[in-house]
Amino acid sequence: MVGDWIEKFPEAVKKISDEGHEIASHSDTHPHVNNLTYEQNIEEIEKSNDKIEQITGKRTNIYRAPYGEYNNTVVKAAQDKGYYIIQWNLDTLDYSGLTGEQMWDRLKDKIKAGDIILSHNGTKNTANSLDMLIKNIKSKGLEVVTISDLIYKDNYEINSNGTQIKK
Repeated sequence: MVGDWIEKFPEAVKKISDEGHEIASHSDTHPHVNNLTYEQNIEEIEKSNDKIEQITGKRTNIYRAPYGEYNNTVVKAAQDKGYYIIQWNLDTLDYSGLTGEQMWDRLKDKIKAGDIILSHNGTKNTANSLDMLIKNIKSKGLEVVTISDLIYKDNYEINSNGTQIKK
């Protein structure tokens, strides 16, 4: 979650956390992080995490950079602070106003085990489409898990796209 969204909707953050969903840092202000210094990247990650902790009582060790931007500085800043970096590989395009059915049409023929699906909080149709999307994913014999249950924790490297590669 982005810090400014956390500030605007603390009740939603708490509800999402209380319902068992994992919350990750997605920066404080959603900048183009490839243009930031090492120190500025750390500040963006940590400020968001501070806000998450203030509301949920839990810190996260997961970070997804805005716009999916990664470079050596972004990766080093996150890893030096103990964060696991994640990247998506399927995009719902929910931010463009697609309906749930349109999002599913984008996913249904591509989705496979291990995929990370990009969707956003605060978009027009995402929240009211989640139940349908999750049911459809499960109907394909797939399981929906948290990022922490999915990602590698050891013996991996991060490529230039921010994707984990098992060694």
